[in-house]
Amino acid sequence: MKTRISTIVTILILFFAGSSLLAQKFEQPVLISSAGQSADVKLVKMLAQRQDLNATTVLMAKSEDLTGFKTLVIVPGFSSKGLGAAGISQQDELERVRSLINAANDLKIPIVLMHIGGNARRQGQSDSFNQLVADNSKFMLVVKQGDEDGFFSSIARAKNIPLTLVEKIAESAEPLGNLFK
Repeated sequence: MKTRISTIVTILILFFAGSSLLAQKFEQPVLISSAGQSADVKLVKMLAQRQDLNATTVLMAKSEDLTGFKTLVIVPGFSSKGLGAAGISQQDELERVRSLINAANDLKIPIVLMHIGGNARRQGQSDSFNQLVADNSKFMLVVKQGDEDGFFSSIARAKNIPLTLVEKIAESAEPLGNLFK
């Protein structure tokens, strides 16, 4: 009997702890930016518009761009074409993103990672951006194909960061909207 009660109490604690993670809400207005200059950030902008979020997209946001925003959504993924168009090196981009994250943390602006690029935005040069953003996020929304090796799941578990996995990019719109409602 005592073991049974203990088991029930443990289940209830886990249930309510999980519920509080799911119930985590973020505030608007939202700043959306890239980490690696992939075109994925444009899709996230569209998803935010579909959810009627008060969101502004600044591809190469800097710390001064955080003024007035209550949440920072970062879309990681390396694109040599995107970096070339922006006229910056990968190292310059990493330094910009690191500075943006540090400023957001100093200002207590929570960071949401949105990884929608699947396998194309994983491994190689993308994972330096993925790791940096994931390590500093308060929530991660990831298309499952980008987590086939458990990259984001393992960071989420190790750092106790809520993670939502979706099958397709289009399925990420509703969970994104729910973070702010």
